Amino acid sequence: MTDTGTTLVIGATGTTGSRTAARLTAAGHRVKAASRHATPVPGAQPVPFDWYDRATHAAALDGADRVYLIPPLGDSDPAAVMLPFLRRARDTGVHRAVLLSSSAIPEGGPAVGVVHQALPGLFEQWAVLRPSWFMQNFTGTHAHAVSIRDDGVILTATGSGRVGFVDAEDIAAVAAHALTDAHAPNTDLVLTGPEALSYDDIATIITEVTGRPVVHRRLSYEQLRDRLTALVPPEFAAILAGMDRAIAEGSEDRTTDTVQRLTGRPAGSFRALVEREMRRDG
Repeated sequence: MTDTGTTLVIGATGTTGSRTAARLTAAGHRVKAASRHATPVPGAQPVPFDWYDRATHAAALDGADRVYLIPPLGDSDPAAVMLPFLRRARDTGVHRAVLLSSSAIPEGGPAVGVVHQALPGLFEQWAVLRPSWFMQNFTGTHAHAVSIRDDGVILTATGSGRVGFVDAEDIAAVAAHALTDAHAPNTDLVLTGPEALSYDDIATIITEVTGRPVVHRRLSYEQLRDRLTALVPPEFAAILAGMDRAIAEGSEDRTTDTVQRLTGRPAGSFRALVEREMRRDG
């Protein structure tokens, strides 16, 4: 990393935001850690931030010359709040923006894809991170992690479809590089782990590493949609179930060398992540 400035990390207490903030501060960069309640983040300056409260935006942007963008969660039209903020950011001195999107959403696609499309017109220095599904979906409080702990089961409608699951640590490593390297990527970056795995493979690896039997139970699209409708609005349940169906059809069956290319080290494997979690918990 060859540049020093002040980075506003939005979502600094989240899965990738917290890791990105930690990498930046460890490397000596100044960080403003933005979250709704200005939660303290080691080595960073905490600032309150809410996408939907424009009164929080000016103070968060004050003194920042780059920004890591986590879109508002669950918003089907994030551009409505993000684009006015990004124009304000540009006008107040931000010259580099790195956006977290998804491998499932192309430039100009739905939701954050609209923000992706607009970013190059707003900033001369930019990057869009498009990670595959997170390995951390099987740890912590994610629904898969809960069902693994409670029932020893993973429920999906992905069939035998494979995913290039990626470690959030690797996403953060790429984010830190994209934010601080002398040359901005100025492109979108599809991030995956080193191998594409089916959910059957995931269950097998967890079983082998932990010694506790875990199985993947295959549901139909309709079965998953109906289960999710009890938890989220029907439209969102259909979208989530549709993502599983797309995986079954091969949409995420790919790997890239982006992590290695940008960070100089290979992407971490899922088995290594489970082993790391076992050491931490043990």
